[in-house]
Amino acid sequence: MYYIGVDLGGTNIAVGIVNEKYEIVKKGSTPTKPERGADPIIVDMANLAKKLIADLKISLDDIEWIGVATPGTANSATGVVEYANNIPFLKYPLADKLSALLGGKPVYIENDANAAAKAEAIAGVAAGAPISVMITLGTGLGGGIVVDGKVYSGFNFAGGELGHTVIEHGGRQCSCGRRGCWEAYSSATGLVNITRDRILDARAQGIKTSMEDMVNGDLTKLSARTAFTAMKAGDAVAAQVVDEYISYLACGIVNVINIYHPNILSIGGGVCNEGDYLLKPLFEKVWDKANFKDGEPKTEIKIAQLGNDAGIIGAAVLGK
Repeated sequence: MYYIGVDLGGTNIAVGIVNEKYEIVKKGSTPTKPERGADPIIVDMANLAKKLIADLKISLDDIEWIGVATPGTANSATGVVEYANNIPFLKYPLADKLSALLGGKPVYIENDANAAAKAEAIAGVAAGAPISVMITLGTGLGGGIVVDGKVYSGFNFAGGELGHTVIEHGGRQCSCGRRGCWEAYSSATGLVNITRDRILDARAQGIKTSMEDMVNGDLTKLSARTAFTAMKAGDAVAAQVVDEYISYLACGIVNVINIYHPNILSIGGGVCNEGDYLLKPLFEKVWDKANFKDGEPKTEIKIAQLGNDAGIIGAAVLGK
């Protein structure tokens, strides 16, 4: 049997057919174009799924179920997306709508970060772990908690928003409306903001940093890679940025570990490509503060394995 996984993003709809070994055997994508409204998005999902089924030379009868990883609050019990910020869903019956276009096949839905966490728990670095947590460092900071193969999302399906725990009271403004959220400091966006602030501090003090040269003085061109690249070349201000960023990241991770004590905590997102430049100091800061007694087993911290395929695979295994 095969399963279909749909990873719905604000820019693209990615659809994949997944086999029983959790391998994507066929995938494709199409632009989301959220300005069209909700129904055309679902029609495009269904049409792309049908195309992939035909390309693979199988039939809808070979598909066990369809799963959708969607932004926002996804009620996995009813199949309704209660609300999504960048997609036009408001109490939208996504599962019923898509099922009707795909021969009445069962359709399961889940928040996209939760689905990625489930993918890592079933088919990635946390496979077999009774309790796992995944955080994703992207434009925001996503989080997902999986216990015995099931996503934990609270009584109202909006739980697991780890990025919106406060680590700096009264700190940076977060997109959620609060100040000092972990997301505001440890997402890729947070890293860019720290980089900008330290460059401006250096300017005010007359200190030279190569990070300015890397973007020709245009701070709107800063990226999450800027500080790490400059640090590797010996830039002292960049080293300060990286240390500050990792300190905030470690603070949030310690909070997560102290609350959940998962067997495995995985980290995904482009910042992880920095390898030991990120992980070595991160581990030192985490284990200096995490609540473990000497000799006790510790949470394993690993880099997420499934990358951009996590959403498709996570959606495809929602029926399990």
